[in-house]
Amino acid sequence: MSEPERITTPFDARSTAAEVIDGVDLTGRRAVVTGASSGIGVETARALASANAEVTLAVRDTAAGARTAEDIARSTGNRQVLVAPLDLADQASVTAFTDAWDGPLHILVNNAGVMMTPESRTAEGWELQFAVNHLGHFALTTRLRPALAAADRARVVALSSRAHLRDGLDLDDLGFRHRPYDPAVAYAQSKTATALFAVEANRRWSPDGITVNAAHPGGVLSRLTRYLSQEELDQATSTGETFKSPEQGAATSVLLAAYPPLAHVGGRYFEDCNEAVPHAEGTNSGVAAHALDPERARRLWQLSQDMVSTSTRA
Repeated sequence: MSEPERITTPFDARSTAAEVIDGVDLTGRRAVVTGASSGIGVETARALASANAEVTLAVRDTAAGARTAEDIARSTGNRQVLVAPLDLADQASVTAFTDAWDGPLHILVNNAGVMMTPESRTAEGWELQFAVNHLGHFALTTRLRPALAAADRARVVALSSRAHLRDGLDLDDLGFRHRPYDPAVAYAQSKTATALFAVEANRRWSPDGITVNAAHPGGVLSRLTRYLSQEELDQATSTGETFKSPEQGAATSVLLAAYPPLAHVGGRYFEDCNEAVPHAEGTNSGVAAHALDPERARRLWQLSQDMVSTSTRA
């Protein structure tokens, strides 16, 4: 069986969310963007709102969300910009959000995340980066599946990162119980998990008309990098890291959420507005084989389902 042809678009690393969404009409479509009160989440929500979608900003800080919603409404002329509380580290909050959702959901952008945090655990004892970046979004998306299935050609975008290149998943020690905690490894593991989630969710849900893809937004200086030291930021710059603006960082998410030619595309990993090439040793781009492994994706799904279902806070 031959490999599917790599998908390319007219856009690239320099493209902005506004350029990607130009000419797209999302009237009557409903979208949720998590972590949409700062960074690329704001620009993702702004682009979708500019195309006339109803956009819900799912955020921890609802006051900041309200300010962002007003700014987006003012800049786009779209007053259908809503705010709802969501704390992905708290399964009770995830449950409250999904229980309150009514009607179809056409676009879900799992954008929120934490990066390189000091060792911290949720009430369940889950390592924080894995809990927020993967498990919180896993619970959110699986609980919203009926709403996604009720929509016409729903799309889910899972934010990954090229940090996944550093490390795969230790499926026997997801919570760093038997090895020293390393914030960089924990972040890499969580972003491998989000890519694998897209693989398995798309396999399970494509018959319902739901497509799920992973996106690496590129390097963007935002609140996400707040745990990085100046030395680490300087090192990234010295090694040739090119940082994008938030508008450019949001472009790949918006492409997967709304670009018409991708309506039937799923289970893939995109960066710089195109499907990523296989990672080549010695480079800092592309997608690693361990982030697309269907067997590991199935195993992770079962482990995640077990963890979420036994949460005392769900």
